Amino acid sequence: MSKSQIIFDIELDEENVPEKISWSATDNPGGNTSTETKAVSIALWDQSAKQSLRIDLWTKDMPVDEMKKFYIECIAGLGDGIKRSTNDEEMALQIHELCDKLVEHVKKSAEK
Repeated sequence: MSKSQIIFDIELDEENVPEKISWSATDNPGGNTSTETKAVSIALWDQSAKQSLRIDLWTKDMPVDEMKKFYIECIAGLGDGIKRSTNDEEMALQIHELCDKLVEHVKKSAEK
């Protein structure tokens, strides 16, 4: 059995707000090099509690418009994942329709 690790390094300011986020993976084809990012969102399933656990981190210099796009893309990815894992096409479709509405909302908000 093989193993893989994904490692997140978070540099915090004096108020414990992330200033820098980087990650690396042991099975990265390009080598185990660290890559900087502005945000990370991780969802885990707690089998014993039968509920999800979330870790959402972003750097204080992440632009708001990029944060909104990041979350819309995360939601769309959940739609893709639900289709692949359960074959529930209707649920995936509704998630993607929500994303389309959110994209329009973001566009209208930017115009103001």
